Amino acid sequence: MTYHYLMDLALILLSTKLLGLITQKFQMPQVVGALLAGLILGPSCLNVLSETEFLSQLSELGVIVLMFSAGMGTDIQELKHSGKAGFLVALLGVIVPLVMGTALAWGADQWGLIESSGFLENVFLGTILTATSVSITVETLKEMGKLDTRVGNTILAAALIDDVLGLIALTIVSSVAGGQESIVMVLVKIVLFFVFALVVGLGANRLFCWMIRQQQGRNMRRYPVLAFVLCLVMAYCAEEFFGVADITGAYAAGLVISCTPKSTYIQSKYDPLGYLLLTPVFFASIGIDAQIHDVGMGIAVFSALLLVISVISKMLGCGLGAKVCGFSGKESLQVGVGMVCRGEVALIVANRGLSMGVLSQNLMTPVIITVVGGTILTPILLKLAFRGEKETPMEESGLTDRYEKVEQLDLVSDQLLRKDRELMDKGNS
Repeated sequence: MTYHYLMDLALILLSTKLLGLITQKFQMPQVVGALLAGLILGPSCLNVLSETEFLSQLSELGVIVLMFSAGMGTDIQELKHSGKAGFLVALLGVIVPLVMGTALAWGADQWGLIESSGFLENVFLGTILTATSVSITVETLKEMGKLDTRVGNTILAAALIDDVLGLIALTIVSSVAGGQESIVMVLVKIVLFFVFALVVGLGANRLFCWMIRQQQGRNMRRYPVLAFVLCLVMAYCAEEFFGVADITGAYAAGLVISCTPKSTYIQSKYDPLGYLLLTPVFFASIGIDAQIHDVGMGIAVFSALLLVISVISKMLGCGLGAKVCGFSGKESLQVGVGMVCRGEVALIVANRGLSMGVLSQNLMTPVIITVVGGTILTPILLKLAFRGEKETPMEESGLTDRYEKVEQLDLVSDQLLRKDRELMDKGNS
């Protein structure tokens, strides 16, 4: 057994923090620093760090916890109001990138920038652009204090629907390419997942509420553990049995916990976990994965065009959907920018196409450049899109005060409940 992973973690945490502070000095979110740390220390630059199974699994756990926390912080009532807007934003956010990505790949093949194997590969490149990974958007909005807003909830709702629509698009392309999955079966699995999430959510919510009533505020430490168990189980079932992304299951679990009386207390226990360990590892891992080597002029030009189209298509499609639903021009721009990032979702789709032979190896470099570039641009563009609005950043000291206040309130509540029980016992006796 080797203990080199300990040094890897130390380097990641130190570098992400230092570069995060530097980027913060330039009025950029700290996640940009974490991404740059991965790029600098990864194979693309210094080659000090490389992707390992341990880092890969830890980063996956990081995005699960991040989306679980986002679910717990989501206002269900606001999410209901954002449902219609979220669907239209997601629908146009899939159709526009799919069309523009396919057209770009076809045009690049005609211009001799790339060598496409045919129309199916062009469509698959468009399918990759339909993906949305809002983990970086969530972290950036949390830093600016804009997550629990109309725009933030619309982005989260649209991302959930986008995941389903993107999965359908991927399944259709896979089926045409000779995959074994039936389109009907995949649609059935998607419907079954939402039924499963609804049933488990209602059952878990009633169980938590019953336990809280029975315990009367005592033994508070068990609730965060049980909540995390629910998160992991739903994430596993979503990926393993229904073919839906694990982050969707984690977010659904967070929504369940958000409806319980102790949701604020439970969430306060997971924010430090993400901030101290999982979130830096996740964002640094994206930079480490970007192994960009031997890029020719044609691929470089196509990579730049693909990055530009990936940004414009999401901003145009999602922004138009938000505008139709009554958002202002500035809010529509914010929604569109929030859906730009592809992250690990696009990489998963690309690897799927690579393994199926639909996507050629030489086109993986433009995809990686697009993913990394979009990941870096998203928080910067979000910062610009929210310029002029009052920000309420979640500083470390503020978080600490918040956790301490929550714990103090819980202790006071426990003491009052105990006194009430003592008085009731004396009265009964």
